[in-house]
Amino acid sequence: MAPPIERFLVVDDDPSITDAISKVVKSMGFETISHTDPREAAKETEFDLVITDFMMPHMSGVELLHALRAARPEAVRLLVTAANDFKVAMKAVNEGEVFKLMSKPWGLNELRSAITSAVEYHRLIQDNKRLTRELGQRNGELTALNATLEQQVTERTTGLLEGMIRALDYRDTETQWHSWRVARFTRRIAEAMGITGEQLVHIEQGALLHDIGKIGVRDAILLKPGPLTPEEWVEMKKHPELGFRMLQNIPYLKPAADIVYQHQEKWNGQGYPRGLKGEEITIGARLFCIADTMDAICSDRPYRKGSTLEVAITEIGRLAGTQFDPKAVETYLAIPPTEWVRIRHDIEHLEQVDRRRTTGEIPIVKG
Repeated sequence: MAPPIERFLVVDDDPSITDAISKVVKSMGFETISHTDPREAAKETEFDLVITDFMMPHMSGVELLHALRAARPEAVRLLVTAANDFKVAMKAVNEGEVFKLMSKPWGLNELRSAITSAVEYHRLIQDNKRLTRELGQRNGELTALNATLEQQVTERTTGLLEGMIRALDYRDTETQWHSWRVARFTRRIAEAMGITGEQLVHIEQGALLHDIGKIGVRDAILLKPGPLTPEEWVEMKKHPELGFRMLQNIPYLKPAADIVYQHQEKWNGQGYPRGLKGEEITIGARLFCIADTMDAICSDRPYRKGSTLEVAITEIGRLAGTQFDPKAVETYLAIPPTEWVRIRHDIEHLEQVDRRRTTGEIPIVKG
């Protein structure tokens, strides 16, 4: 017997957007119900997956997902949000159990990939329910399925993190690839210190999201080309706490949230926002500070050219015991410099691929 065809509920107050998404969904062999009024969409009960815009009249996407969850708690949900809506849309991660967060403008390939992943995840959930009922006869099959579900959860987390960083990148174009570089640099130092498993993943996530709180900083300050005034620095220095508040209630990002909160702290207690010192600072934040300094020294800025890797390594060694954890610096200095060159080249390749996508080689659908 053929499996039932999944039905998508598509919601956007712009009918051209609902039509565009619905056409893509139907072209992939699935059914759709579409609404431009979220109040009407909230009455639907016969659907398996949801794609909704965030900013709509009468009811936001977060409110809609919350209402739909009551009717169909197992429905898989995708939320589309513009960068300036992102901070509020983060509520949906907790309140609406969002499978994937997509930023506007979305690309056609990105949308098709999200639809495919969401359908696969929905089918795995249904299979898991069926296999649970047959647990006595099919233990082996259930074990294999649960392993696949764990992989899906990992992919969901990765998709959410990429969406968060891309949303920040729409405001500050220097942020995204800096974030990916320092995340990989930090992970490499952590590996050299013998850190493994979930702790290693949390450290990389915290480094990747370290600047996410800048979403809450005004453009006049975030994008200012010249030096900040003392008053502007007061606002800028709030971004670690803003980032922590955004992430702390997401269970699988709670350890990363601590790194975000502490990423501007210094070993000697001269950092901010709390003036933590020594081992009061979580290990992930201590390693991040080394990676961040290396990337800052080696990267070009509008007001200066980047220095060499040798300059960065020398400066980090000089600051051991004051700005940086001396044991972490010792580990860092033992890593071959070729590792940092390799990681930087890997991220440059990713940036080139992304640039080709956004400049037209892969079609972009405006939302």
